[in-house]
Amino acid sequence: MPAPAFDLYLVTDRTQTRGHDLLWVLKQALAGGVKAVQLREKDLGGKELFQLAEKARNLCERYDAALFINDRVDVALAVDAAGVQLGKASLPIEIARSILGPQKYIGASIHSLTEGQQAERGGADFVLFGPVYFTPSKASFGAPQGLAALAKIVEMLSLPVYAIGGVTADNTAAVRRLGARGVALIAAIMGAEKPQDAAQTIVRLLRS
Repeated sequence: MPAPAFDLYLVTDRTQTRGHDLLWVLKQALAGGVKAVQLREKDLGGKELFQLAEKARNLCERYDAALFINDRVDVALAVDAAGVQLGKASLPIEIARSILGPQKYIGASIHSLTEGQQAERGGADFVLFGPVYFTPSKASFGAPQGLAALAKIVEMLSLPVYAIGGVTADNTAAVRRLGARGVALIAAIMGAEKPQDAAQTIVRLLRS
């Protein structure tokens, strides 16, 4: 598999959209230059998630962007998504790979070097490491890990590393300077007054 081509990985959360329809926010973000989206709506049942994923997949296709499904390998296959994002409680990476085949991407969410090394051995294509900065959505994973921990992960793993947790336009450049492949974020775009402008700003920062 080629390495992921994206540097900004948008994670969805329809509770953070200021009351806007999730697909509207998604369209704005894609128009702003987002090239990868992780559909992460954990409270939805299989049918609802599938229906939303189908719409998100069609939208991503129009903007030449990749769609990833959080956790649900079956839904990713059903809508022909680019891949899945797996965490500690998900199917083991090796099992997911045997189901998805070699042509789909598998991202792993990690919180330590040990987890990162396990993901690498298991055959993940990239990792999300965090939380790097404080963010309410990641508070249950403990205190922010900070830039030094991110730098170590980047140094020790051969996989592309995306920083997640409290990433905003203000700290994107600092993350990038450490050699991270890119950033993964929710609120900075999902909760923005103007999601398209927010996406454009972060894309510009990542590429400057």
